[in-house]
Amino acid sequence: MKAIIIGGGIGGLSAAIALKRCGISTEVYEAVKEIKPVGAAISIWPNGVKCLNWLGMKAQLAALGGPMEFMAYQEFRLGQTLTRFSLDPLIKSVGERPYPVARAELQDMLLATYGREAVQFGKRVTHIEETPEGVRAHFSDGHIATGDLLIAADGTHSVIRPWVLGHQTERRYAGYVNWNGLVEIDESIAPANQWTTFVGEGKRVSLMPVSGNRFYFFFDVPLPKGLAEDRTTVRADLKRYFSGWAAPVQKLIDAIDPQTTNRIEIHDIEPFMQLVRGRVALLGDAGHSTTPDIGQGGCAAMEDAVVLAIALQTNSLGIEDALLRYQEKRAYRVKDLVLKARKRSDVTHGKEMSVTDGWYEELKSETGDRILAGMRETIMGGPLA
Repeated sequence: MKAIIIGGGIGGLSAAIALKRCGISTEVYEAVKEIKPVGAAISIWPNGVKCLNWLGMKAQLAALGGPMEFMAYQEFRLGQTLTRFSLDPLIKSVGERPYPVARAELQDMLLATYGREAVQFGKRVTHIEETPEGVRAHFSDGHIATGDLLIAADGTHSVIRPWVLGHQTERRYAGYVNWNGLVEIDESIAPANQWTTFVGEGKRVSLMPVSGNRFYFFFDVPLPKGLAEDRTTVRADLKRYFSGWAAPVQKLIDAIDPQTTNRIEIHDIEPFMQLVRGRVALLGDAGHSTTPDIGQGGCAAMEDAVVLAIALQTNSLGIEDALLRYQEKRAYRVKDLVLKARKRSDVTHGKEMSVTDGWYEELKSETGDRILAGMRETIMGGPLA
């Protein structure tokens, strides 16, 4: 059996490693000549960690992850703590810890595990077709790849998604802009072992520790789409949007490097249930593009990879049947994750400010039990729970 994998990001490489682990031949094609990860870091929650462990990267991942032991919400003006609690009860109940990881380092780990030299870069797919023997992929440089099946892990702007669905899909603007990057840890801004989030005015400022004595930071601001802002104005923009916020937030803005700070308008896609057509399967953002509000986008792609590999390895009724079983196991799960993230996004970013203000009030009496229970439910819905 031979699988063509379109996309060399988190989802595509996780799938390639999973299939290779199960004895399935793979070819990976990536459109860009050099992968530059979108976003500075990613939170890998225990369901994603278990998938990477299953793929043989347990020790490597642990070395990349930051020591995130506590979680806290801070009031935006004075920086007072609304709630703070340990993540240890969550870790003990689900059997693994979360790891915030720099995206570039995660990408390097996946490439090293699969084999960097085996990925064919600069190969942009133009269209695909099914043949009596399997699947054929056509690329802009004239190259043609053939295989028994094809995995479309070509991201939120997937070229292959319309072929699978039979129609185009529109990306939905979630209503806010995210700035993110990496800075050296400064404990006068936030503790080095804590996920710290300042909240107010429908905005948030968040810091997570990653390896190398660094914070992954992000700022969220509800804004109209398409503003003419870029790296040249980032510090002035953030100073304006977070005027009057607590001293640690101002110190963080002063510490960031505008040249390495990303500005992203956040989108998702309305969930759909069809992830497979014939011998072609959608995986990762191609199949379930989500906002980052519950930190499950990358984890869901890792889950896809594990479920896909197990379906192909254990099924005796043929490739089409195995892919349908993959779809059956994943469609409701990923729809749930997209909609949970959307709901969380609306509350966090003030879609209805009265609801958001109510959430701020709830945080003052939060012990951590309710937040951890929600996280636990999401994590335990994964395939390796």
